[in-house]
Formats: sequence, C-alpha cells, structure tokens
Amino acid sequence: MNRTSKWLTGIGAASAALGGGLALWSALGARGAEATVPQDGALLDVPGGRLHYVDRGSGMPIVMLHGLLGQLRHFSYALADRLVSDYRVILIDRPGWGYSTVEGPHPTLPQQAEMVAALMARLALEQPVVVGHSMGGALALQLALDHPDLVSTLGLIAPLTQPIDTAPEAFRSLLVQSPALRALMSWTVAVPMGSLTAMETMRKIFAPDAVPTDFASRGGGALSLRPQSFRAGGEEMLAAPEAVAAMVPRYGEITAPTSILYGREDAILDPELHGRVTVNAIPDATLEIIEGGHMLPLAHPRATEAWLRRLIARRG
Repeated sequence: MNRTSKWLTGIGAASAALGGGLALWSALGARGAEATVPQDGALLDVPGGRLHYVDRGSGMPIVMLHGLLGQLRHFSYALADRLVSDYRVILIDRPGWGYSTVEGPHPTLPQQAEMVAALMARLALEQPVVVGHSMGGALALQLALDHPDLVSTLGLIAPLTQPIDTAPEAFRSLLVQSPALRALMSWTVAVPMGSLTAMETMRKIFAPDAVPTDFASRGGGALSLRPQSFRAGGEEMLAAPEAVAAMVPRYGEITAPTSILYGREDAILDPELHGRVTVNAIPDATLEIIEGGHMLPLAHPRATEAWLRRLIARRG
C-alpha cells in the first residue's frame, strides 16, 4: 500500500470513528432526554401511528396541541392545572413528537389532522374546544377545516396561520433539504450541536420572556434533543409553507367561534400577519394581544387561561 492509500485509509477510519462516536453521543443523549422527561400518559393506536396523550378532569373537553420541537408538557407545565377543575383537558403529543410515533414518513398537516380526529373519536370527545400553539395552531386550523363537525370552538395561541418566506432564526438549522442528509445529521451533529446551543435557542424562542429554569424537565424541553426531533422539525418546516398556503383560501369556511392570542413582543411569528390578517378572514374571529413573547402557555399561563375562559364563555 503506497503512502496516499495509507493516508486515505487513515482518513476513512478516523471519519468512521468520529461518526460512530457522534452516533453514540446522539443515542445516549436521546436516552438521557427520555429519562429526564418520561412518558406521562397513555398510548392509543390510530391509523398511521400511535399517539401519546394525557386525559385529566371532567366536563366539557379541551384538546391541546403543541408546537414545533414541543410536546404535551408545554401545556401541563402551568396551564392545564388551571383548567382541570372545570373541564376535561386532553393534552396530545402531536404525531412524531414526544412519545407519539408514526408509520412511515413524517405526516403532513392534513394527515396529522386525520390522526388527531381518530383519537378524538376513540375517546368519544363530543365537539371539544381545540387549542393549538404555534405549529399546533396550524394543525388546529387544519382539523377545523377538514372536520368541522368535530370542533366546537377554536383557540389559537401564537399560531402559524400564513405562509412565510423566511424561517424564524431559532429554527433555521432544521432546514436541511435532502432527506438523506437530514437523517445523517440527525444521528451525528444535530444532537451534540443542539445540546451546545440549546440555551441560546430557547432564549430566542421565549424572548423577551425568561426561559423557565426547569423547562428541560418539567416543560419537556429535553425531548427536542433527540435525532427524531431534528428530523421531524426539518420535515415540518419544509412542508409548512405549502400546507398553510392551501388553508388560507378556506379560512372563510370556519364556523366555530375562534380567537387568536398573541404576545406583543413575539420574536418567532408576527402577530399582525398571523393574527390580525387571519382573524379578518375567519367569520366573527377575535384577536387578543397581550404583553409577552411566543411561549405564552408557559410564560404567561394566567393571562392565557383568562383568554381561554373568555373564549369558552362565547361558546356558551
């Protein structure tokens, strides 16, 4: 073997060792995240996968859908406890997030809506209030459009409602066009780099509000640092513009009482574009803007609860 061949062989061996080390780091990181944030609820099989959900309280049902890189603890952190004395509150890990799993590729918003509708039917939920935060707001809109008979009232917290050309800075690292490269990165650099930059990313998402010191555990934040979260986040970010653009012309079809809540200083999505423009397109929809950023259910639970109770009062 000549010197060049030995050099190439050495480079290949070093690359393989580095890749193996990063994959091991990613696997151990995912295991650690799941130990920090264990499964809270039950699993239910639906067409296309299995959904993890928490079902608490009694009375009129409220279904809550979290946003990108999130899971159901975004609602159980501070908001759900304020509601369970009066309502039946169902928190769902969206398909492919938290402890919910999917069969095959990550589902589109319409496919996710079908899966959530199937869970609602299995739980015998009669026309619940559906609450969606951020990307969960887009899913709530999809559900109301595709299954208007299942949704009595629509509450959207800092929702994605309009197509945007530029992704929020906090999520741009997810935008890897190639599925093969995205899969490779998810098992090599995504988790180590995500771990190193996690606090700064969370500051951007919560800004101007402070990140709760126990967000990684009690708020479920640690589960975003897993290979599958990187893959799911990239696929949702890339698919969202087309999916949301397809919904926009249909907003006039929504008949459920609808309200949008936004933080005035939201650093992720524009309250005017995703709030005011959208309520003008939905019959009798209302917009409330309060002080705060994007993560209102965690950072401003009291104001979020008050807004939701006002919306439920409109429902009657």
